[in-house]
Amino acid sequence: MRIQEIMTRRIATVHQDDRLEFVQDIFTQSAFRHLLVLNSQEVLCGIISHADMTRALSPYLGTDAEVDRDRDTLQRRVHQAMSRNVITITGAATLESAARIMLEHNIGCLPVMDDGKLTGLVSWKDLLRQFIAKT
Repeated sequence: MRIQEIMTRRIATVHQDDRLEFVQDIFTQSAFRHLLVLNSQEVLCGIISHADMTRALSPYLGTDAEVDRDRDTLQRRVHQAMSRNVITITGAATLESAARIMLEHNIGCLPVMDDGKLTGLVSWKDLLRQFIAKT
């Protein structure tokens, strides 16, 4: 089976200069765990994950101990928290190769690029769903 058969085609993107507050709103309102980051030329330049946000934002946000300094973390830019070295895969690649790449690099998703264009995203959940469907 090929990546193009199971990948998510509904891709959510943000721009590298968007504020983390915007990203937090997306994560709060949707089931996304990863957002692809585009630069000003609309080219993939990073990924920001729910885990990246947890590391970038103050742990005191939304608590009684929250102060202005904690709220200021929401004003940081995406490029300050994103992962930059994006590893991609093609739609023609096998599920096994995607799983190996994810395990080798300890990542949760792979953007799918075909002919230089972003066509989808495959996550560990997509792979696991397919594995379960086969059993």
